[in-house]
Amino acid sequence: MNTKPLIIALATVIGLGAASAQADYRPGFPDRARVISATPVYDRINEPRQQCWTETVGYEEQVYRSRNDNGGTIIGAIAGGLLGSTVGRGSGRVAGAAIGAATGAVIGDRIDSDDHYYRSARPRQVEHCQISDNFRDVVVGYDVVYRYRGREYSTRMANDPGRWLDVSVDVSPSAQTPYLYFDD
Repeated sequence: MNTKPLIIALATVIGLGAASAQADYRPGFPDRARVISATPVYDRINEPRQQCWTETVGYEEQVYRSRNDNGGTIIGAIAGGLLGSTVGRGSGRVAGAAIGAATGAVIGDRIDSDDHYYRSARPRQVEHCQISDNFRDVVVGYDVVYRYRGREYSTRMANDPGRWLDVSVDVSPSAQTPYLYFDD
């Protein structure tokens, strides 16, 4: 039986277990401290805002061109046809009516061809926009003062801890502790 893969697998499991235990290790022991004060810390931020409004600036003049319909042409043709039919006799009368109608139509069209212009004015609207500063205060943390075993400590925290604060107490020898040597 080949034991080399078994030893490698066992070493890997032990290494991962040790790393997991190291990640969970927190020095000291848990305790609670009384919070004396938690003062919010503010930061002033700017959130610019765009404001737009419409303003009436003068008037915009528009010119419309209007042309009359063919009423003058029709009236001229009728009048010319009637007038032309009074000239001549027989087939000359029909020819006179036709020439009179054509001539009356041309004259009626020229009389009626005057273009008419209309003007209208309406208010001219212009939109203006402006960006203005909009400052506001935002809580970015809390300066916390707490008491543990008669001494006061302070720290900055992201949230207000409330009345009590969980602390981790670590005990280690101080540099002033005398060393005792025992002779065997």
